[in-house]
Amino acid sequence: MHHIVEAPKPNPTSGHPISRRALLERSASAGLVAAAAGGGSVLSTVDANAADPGAGGPGARQMAAFRIRQAAAEAYINEQEPLHRSNGDEARYPDKRASFAKTLPHNEAGEVDPEAFAAFVSALSSGDPYGFETIPRDGNAETDLNNPQATYAFDLVGLDSAATSLDPPPTFSSALMATEMAEVYWLALTRVAAAVGDMNAFTEPLTSGTGTKWTPATVFRGETSGDLVGPYLSQFLWLHIPYGIKTIEQRYTVPSRGQSFLTNYAEWLACQRGARPGSRLAFDATPRFICSARELAEYVHRDFSFQSYMNAALIMLALGKDALSPTNPYRDSRTQFGDITLGSKNVLSLVAQAALLGQKGAYFHKWLVHRRLRPECFAGRIETHAGGRRQYDLHSDILRCDAVARVKLQYGTRLLPVAFPEGCPTHPSYPAAHACNAGACATILKAFFNANYLLPHPVEATADGSARELWRGAALTLGNEIDKLATNIALGRDAAGVHYRSDSIRGLFVGEQQALGLLRDYSRTYNERFDGFIVRKFDGNRVRILNGEVGPL
Repeated sequence: MHHIVEAPKPNPTSGHPISRRALLERSASAGLVAAAAGGGSVLSTVDANAADPGAGGPGARQMAAFRIRQAAAEAYINEQEPLHRSNGDEARYPDKRASFAKTLPHNEAGEVDPEAFAAFVSALSSGDPYGFETIPRDGNAETDLNNPQATYAFDLVGLDSAATSLDPPPTFSSALMATEMAEVYWLALTRVAAAVGDMNAFTEPLTSGTGTKWTPATVFRGETSGDLVGPYLSQFLWLHIPYGIKTIEQRYTVPSRGQSFLTNYAEWLACQRGARPGSRLAFDATPRFICSARELAEYVHRDFSFQSYMNAALIMLALGKDALSPTNPYRDSRTQFGDITLGSKNVLSLVAQAALLGQKGAYFHKWLVHRRLRPECFAGRIETHAGGRRQYDLHSDILRCDAVARVKLQYGTRLLPVAFPEGCPTHPSYPAAHACNAGACATILKAFFNANYLLPHPVEATADGSARELWRGAALTLGNEIDKLATNIALGRDAAGVHYRSDSIRGLFVGEQQALGLLRDYSRTYNERFDGFIVRKFDGNRVRILNGEVGPL
């Protein structure tokens, strides 16, 4: 277990949310500004470059800004600090079989040097920027660790990364870990019918969003209600994107079929040691729409953190006022439209900001709490155990898994066929950063747009991805398609072989927490009279964010 030590909490001075308008009214006296600033220059009552404070008098605007930020900060002091618990695997195993250690020194069995791992953890735990430069590296390492110091970064708006809660992942030897690993193997093979029959017989089978065992219609899907309606892929990965003076068609140059990596033991071991890949992806000459798991995997290989959510926002903004949230005051205005506030600039900037918060939340849990090994490394444990080189406490379900047997037959090893030549990124597995970004960005989109709006002309890609055709099934709503987009992006990383389901599904909730905190802070800042942001969370519950508070509906 890892204990996160926080500084003592000061006593709050304000127990109720305060609106921007109320703050302006209460801040009319310039004397309050001087008192709040302690006589300092930051909140000086005389500023030649300040905007006209208007009816509030000199300093009212500055005081209002100060009080809004103060009230937002005090809101977090009142909240209970989450207890961060690991699953205990790191302390349980002296050989660190269940822990992330890519780029650190490894033996020939793919196990990290214990002393090097201890030095690694010491540097991570200290927070000393000089200490990060002393982390041991394998003699073959050519790649670097991905930004571990981001875990110590703060933000001046939204929820702090350490304030998000996350349950521990499944333990190394558990039945659920075996099930999650089996899903990753089946995703690499994409044999749907065989996957359903095999995994439904596991000790802890995976279930759909309705709590029932998988069927060919629900296998590999996400766990929100929207994931079970319509095609597997969200409309926002197929619809054309309005982009300034042009329209972007979502055909992509994608890898040729049949490519997999790290199935050779020497290649796998070099990857764990941090060597650069010796192979490269080959790409088809003809771009196509995403139509398979491996194309989705390449999409999430090359995307930037808020790309698909920016695209979704642009698509929805082009649908007109009816696509905006019913609480948006500009839907019915006769004289104005939203732009910088509650309009296009607002939603686009918050999507990008939420992505950064989501990434920081992921990295806090990855580096300081869990340090979970990646699927490619777990597959190495299966291979060395089954080959008699080591004995690990693997659950029997994964050793009997049909997908593992098929991989052995096809590739000669039980190593996981991954989609990326370089294997997984150089940071721990739990939670998935793509998933935390997805949860954060999707929550922003749901706050700004009408969840019940019906998409007028839904589409789906043909089987070969060469074209799109009209979707003629169930009606598709914006809310469902936003949720589906989030899980597509999150689970697309599972399809690549670099994450487990719990990394992705639980990561959505970490990002959601941070986005709700971001919306809560910004809900204090608007001059418009509106009924707040209404969001249907990933668990199906609805909340309203208004005047600095998040409450159930």
